[in-house]
Amino acid sequence: MDRQEDHLKGSFLDQSVSVRVRALGSTRMTSESPPPSAAWELLLPAAAAPARARGRSLRSALRDAVRAGRLAPGTRLPSSRDLARDLGVSRGLVTEAYEQLTAEGYLRSGRGAGTWVGEAARAAAPGARDLAPRTADGIRVDFRAGSPDLSLFPRTAWAAAQRDVLSALPHQGLGYPDPRGLPRLRTVLAELLARRRGVVTDPERIIVCSGVTQAVTLLGFVLHARGQRGIGVEDPGSPQYEELFAAAGPAAVRLALDAEGLALGPLRASGVRAVVTTPSHHFPSGIAYSAARRAQLLDWAREVGGLVVEDDYDGDFRYDRAPVGALQGLDPEHVAYTGSVSKSLVPGLRLGWMVVPDALADEVVARKRYMDLGNPALDQATLARLVERGDYDRQLRRCQRAYKERRDALVAALRAHLPGTEVSGIAAGLHAIATLPDRYGPPEALVERCAATGVAVRPLGHYGSATGEGVSLVLGYAHLSPGRITEGVRLLARAAQELDHARVHSTRR
Repeated sequence: MDRQEDHLKGSFLDQSVSVRVRALGSTRMTSESPPPSAAWELLLPAAAAPARARGRSLRSALRDAVRAGRLAPGTRLPSSRDLARDLGVSRGLVTEAYEQLTAEGYLRSGRGAGTWVGEAARAAAPGARDLAPRTADGIRVDFRAGSPDLSLFPRTAWAAAQRDVLSALPHQGLGYPDPRGLPRLRTVLAELLARRRGVVTDPERIIVCSGVTQAVTLLGFVLHARGQRGIGVEDPGSPQYEELFAAAGPAAVRLALDAEGLALGPLRASGVRAVVTTPSHHFPSGIAYSAARRAQLLDWAREVGGLVVEDDYDGDFRYDRAPVGALQGLDPEHVAYTGSVSKSLVPGLRLGWMVVPDALADEVVARKRYMDLGNPALDQATLARLVERGDYDRQLRRCQRAYKERRDALVAALRAHLPGTEVSGIAAGLHAIATLPDRYGPPEALVERCAATGVAVRPLGHYGSATGEGVSLVLGYAHLSPGRITEGVRLLARAAQELDHARVHSTRR
């Protein structure tokens, strides 16, 4: 080996991780071929690839070495003749690899100057992270609200509906869909919402979207374009609205509630002309707006020419009586109704809907078109088929039975392990408010002690301004089995009692 090869070998070994390959298998080397240079052993698997894949494998191996920094910028590569001899492949294969990577910018070359690693490539970024919500290590029971029981997803019914759709969907049905949603889905949704929630609509007023979050974002864009600089939201309420509306344009204006719902005094004083509400089952307090307050809220909207955005996130789940009908049914021109399958099926489907007043429909559809060109056609058609077959109604009944049983288990466990705890709000939805006696506070200390005991909980104050006396916790139960709920309450009670004992001991000292 001449001096140049010695230099290249040493330089490469300093910058690479040698891959020890003892045999090449079916390579093109013969007994007379010289052994490959140790500096290029990481390319031997590529050289040993099947003949048809050998060129692609060689290019990929070189590209990966540059990306990972094993071949640093400025490193000179062997001539195509030398590398081909070392690897036991044809010179043309190496020449083609050099030319391809030079065209892509990984390598650079000049007439008579050799081939070098280019300056453009940098080490690859770390592998993809998963930013989906996860329960922290050490947590045995997670009472944080917001998730249904994902195991209740009707996999068999969904798969059957999907097979039906794929076998019958014409080729043109796989093109860009109507940005409002597939007519087939909007038609069955119009019937479903009228039958189950008392919504006044027709297929032309329904817009399919990626859940309630996208629906509210779209309305934020449209209202901001019309000059509205603020949109009212409930306090306490969902904590996402500040960032959501900041992206769309308007500011989120927090508005207080009282025992009947959104307080009219602060609403009128705020000057906003649109407000997002959860009137059928307020999140998180669990109250249902009174009939009088619903009427007053609509009167306000008519007086100011405003809009009430109704988030009906869990309206199908009421356990003590028939669900209260949607507010939208009382005044379809001043209420935009939103809902989704996130609680009834699973949030991962990212399918929801919005029923908008005629005056806003064209602007919302235009925004929707430019935002995403429509939701996935296959998933829309599958959901439509699920509703048509009656499987969606069966799923709602199944969930309602399971969630009622779990709420009952939560109430019984609190009564047994934390006497004096009051469960407030209507018997509905996927969460409940548990107010513990004052001696178990303050809420922040209790949450911290619960985490140390293995229970994740959130206080009411996490969602905005907490009112009333005692230590109020928002307990999500839908995703937990009755046995896990009982275990969680037992651990919660232990944490509360430890905190109380520590306080008493400190006071005595």
